Amino acid sequence: MKYNYTLDTVALFAAFCIFFSTVEYLIPKPFPFFRLGLANLPVLVSLLVFKSKDTILLVFLRILGQGLITGTLFSYIFLFSAAGSIASGIVMIFLSSVIRSNITLVGISSAGALASNLVQLLFARMFIFGESVKYIAAPLLIMGLISAVIMGFVSEKFTNSSKWLEGKVIE
Repeated sequence: MKYNYTLDTVALFAAFCIFFSTVEYLIPKPFPFFRLGLANLPVLVSLLVFKSKDTILLVFLRILGQGLITGTLFSYIFLFSAAGSIASGIVMIFLSSVIRSNITLVGISSAGALASNLVQLLFARMFIFGESVKYIAAPLLIMGLISAVIMGFVSEKFTNSSKWLEGKVIE
């Protein structure tokens, strides 16, 4: 059975997501639309600690918090981010629930990034760039995969060395 916690722990993870998202906005972007995905770190850890419904709540709190903090809540940027985050969350929760014993957080993170980027490319094609989206697709997917692998490794390292998570992570 997963860790017995309160909603306070979900709120704490959401605060970490918003903190990491804020830190990420301070880092210069080499390309438009590119983000490292630091806010995914608490989501990845939550896959090992929370029930699926609570990770879904965390994803929605992260989306809302990022929209409020960045001032994009009522913009197309928010819609792109929300769509990508929801797709990523669904894929990561599915993989974590169904094949957790056969996949690492690196794999889960990579699959989540791929889902997020594909949904965002679909939105970009439908609403902004049309057929021209093919020019940004490859670089976006490659950078997203590299970033996801790094975030997955960081999450693995954290979960393997955290004293707080001892006894709370499902093997």
